[in-house]
Amino acid sequence: MTQDNENPTVPQNLYADEDLIKHFPGFINQYATVNGVRLHYVEGGTGMPLVCLPGWPQTWYSYQPVALELAKTYRVLIVDIRGMGRSAKPQSGYDKKTMAADIAALVQQLGLMKVHIMGHDIGGMVAMSFAFNYPQFTQKLIVLDGLHPNEGILQMSLIPSPGTFTEKMAADRPYAWWMGFNQVKELPEKILAGRFQYLLDWLFHYVMIDDSKMSALEREVYAYSYNDAESIRAANAWYQTFLQDIDDAKTYQSLAMPVLGIGSYMSYNYMKMGLPYVAQDLQLVGILDSGHYLFEEQPTQVLDAVLRFLA
Repeated sequence: MTQDNENPTVPQNLYADEDLIKHFPGFINQYATVNGVRLHYVEGGTGMPLVCLPGWPQTWYSYQPVALELAKTYRVLIVDIRGMGRSAKPQSGYDKKTMAADIAALVQQLGLMKVHIMGHDIGGMVAMSFAFNYPQFTQKLIVLDGLHPNEGILQMSLIPSPGTFTEKMAADRPYAWWMGFNQVKELPEKILAGRFQYLLDWLFHYVMIDDSKMSALEREVYAYSYNDAESIRAANAWYQTFLQDIDDAKTYQSLAMPVLGIGSYMSYNYMKMGLPYVAQDLQLVGILDSGHYLFEEQPTQVLDAVLRFLA
């Protein structure tokens, strides 16, 4: 493990991690090589460890609206998962079971006996895989708008239902075309490299109720993080392993640890249908006045639900 100031190759710009960490007083940048990959994470606070995993197309910085409050009670570790930010971007290993093994190896390297684990979007899929595969390390699990892939994904529409594909995602029949687009190999990075800001701005408007809550700085941070072909390839690999993830899910036992599911207006009903099949001790919270990016739109409601569940 090394801190940022020990890495002489770090670029100096407003969107690099060593500058962004200034928005997280009391946190530091860290690195660890685990399970054959180098992971970047940030750490702050003391208490029971709380491992936080971000989703697409964001980075560790997405926890900024909630991290400082969480760190008042917990030792918060926000990890850039394999393929994200300045974590390694290998050619393989993007199935959620392998990515969960990355996190388990980090937990063990840090000498942690048990952790709470929390994930949003793709991070939620990895967090669930961690809980399925490493229950001995999992005290409590929190997933926000990001269930582990299951066969329900195969029923997603290629063409949107009439009247459902408008400027905002529909709650009853959400049309997530990027789930298919991100399956395509090599083409997306050719189209989006150097232009990722266009996708980000469209996506945030489409899946948020109030996309003004995603600040200009946050948009620039994520555009910087995904604007090159290698980063786009790696992030899309999270989606290209869904069939393997579905097969893996068929082998898992139901979760015995306490589980909290938090859903936005577009995901709550799906979480309400899916989570009871895999979690024995389940609480569900719907934040229905928020779109997919819950930390940015409704951080107070997220914190209330999370802190109440973990207490």
